[in-house]
Amino acid sequence: MRPAEDQQRLEEAYQSEAPRLLARLRATGRTLEEAEDLLHDVFTETMESLPVVGTIRNLPAWVNAMVRRRMIDAWRHERVREAAGEIDVAEDTLSEIIAGAGLDPQDAYIRDSLVDALNDALRALPPAQRRVVEAQVFGGLTFREIAEATGESIDTLTARKRYALRNLSRALKHWIDE
Repeated sequence: MRPAEDQQRLEEAYQSEAPRLLARLRATGRTLEEAEDLLHDVFTETMESLPVVGTIRNLPAWVNAMVRRRMIDAWRHERVREAAGEIDVAEDTLSEIIAGAGLDPQDAYIRDSLVDALNDALRALPPAQRRVVEAQVFGGLTFREIAEATGESIDTLTARKRYALRNLSRALKHWIDE
């Protein structure tokens, strides 16, 4: 095929597959922006390898496989970040914490300092407590779901969360007092 035909074929694949692939990415817990970025990265990479497109028989399936590989890469990256103790905290949550402390939520320095303090406090938690907090707060799991996955009692998990919140509260109070 010629480059113009390959480009047309790729554009048609994008038009037909983009809504389905975006829905698939959103179903994995990605925000709309993350899903769109990932999808555009895949099509940009495909566009850069335009000479290869002519040799691909089922272009939508090939793009689907590329998206799947990108999702796996993103999950691996997230696991590495979580293992290192890094956790993304929603911007509105940070604003609430900052405003509740009587500070200016628009102050980027305060927001960055709070994120660092929160990540440090989470890393300092005993692993069992940190897992419960991460599973509930960032994973959206219920105590019952965590109990089924870990085999631990719901009472044990609630106690761990209570201790974790107390420890986080102390750490953040120390940060606010500074």
